[in-house]
Parts: sequence; C-alpha cells; structure tokens
Amino acid sequence: MIHVINKHPAADCEALLRSMFADRKRLFVDLLGWDVPVIDGQYERDQFDNAHTIYLIVPEENGDHAASLRLFPTSQPHMLDTIFPHLCPLGVPIGDTTWESTRLCLPQRHGAERRRELRNMLISAMVDVALERGIERYTGIIPDPFRKEVLAMGWRAEPLGPALRIPGGPIGAFLVHVSADTPERLRWTGVYTGVAERVSA
Repeated sequence: MIHVINKHPAADCEALLRSMFADRKRLFVDLLGWDVPVIDGQYERDQFDNAHTIYLIVPEENGDHAASLRLFPTSQPHMLDTIFPHLCPLGVPIGDTTWESTRLCLPQRHGAERRRELRNMLISAMVDVALERGIERYTGIIPDPFRKEVLAMGWRAEPLGPALRIPGGPIGAFLVHVSADTPERLRWTGVYTGVAERVSA
C-alpha cells in the first residue's frame, strides 16, 4: 500500500509524516552529510515541504515510514530552478504539466534488495499519479550514479546537463517523460510493478 498525501500538513497523517522526516534526517544528513535544514534536531524539512507538495509514502506494518519521495509543481519556485539552475545549462524545464521529484528516501536499514523493491514501488506510483493527474514530465536532482540508472530504466529520459561534484559526491539533473506507454516501457526492465493500492489524504 502507498499513501498519497496532498496539501501537507494533513492532520490524520501527522505521525507518518513525522516518521518520514526523521528517516530523511538519518539518511540525508547523518549518512550522506547534506547541508539541509533540520528541525528540532531530528526532522529534515525544507522550504519545499509545503502545501503544494505531494508525498508518496510506503508505510511499515506498524505504520511508520518505510520509504518515500516528494513531488512538487514546477509552476511554483522549486529546488531545480531556485537552488540548482546551474545543473541545466540549456534551461530549467517548467510548466503546469512538469513536476519535480525529489527526496527519494530509501533507508539503509532495509538492505539492498528491499530498497530496490521499495524504489520500484515508488517509481511505479509516481507514474500512476502522473497519468491520473495529467503530469507529462518529471525533473529531478540525484547522485550521478543513480541518475545513470534512472536514465536507463526504459522510459523516455534525458540528462539536463553534466554532473556537478559537491561534498558527498557528484549530482546531476534529469528529465523523464510520462505517457500512456511508460508503464510498459518500465516493465521491460522490471521497474514497473503494476498499479498499487493507494490511500489518499
């Protein structure tokens, strides 16, 4: 099951969101050393965690966060155009049907095989949400080794510029196109897992 949370904060999902922000802090700050805001010493949240955000969250059996990612409309000021525009020398793609996908959180405690399973669930849900809501493109900023994987998953995808080395390793921006044939394209490489049961809030 995947929770699709719209217009954060959602009171009935407060505990799940709090667990997600805590896992994000453990992964992105404690493990990867990112210089990003931390709230109360335990929650990683920034200016893009707001009412425009859509979260896709896979919960644990006990209701805590297992894995997640964040979707954000590029019609609003977003990470790529306000913080990392230099990753896109030909310009940052924006528009009502272009959304940004960031903060893919796959905690280390799961192990490699489970993290890949969770990643595929989230990417599949991301595609399903796009097809349902008229989203035609996703942009994103990720570590360059993972960007190479994303570009080779089977969907129509392209780099938006060269990788940039920062503390913690090189990062790069990407663009993927989502259309009716995207699920089938992602099935070819075993990424798309089918339409998952989703709970919206």
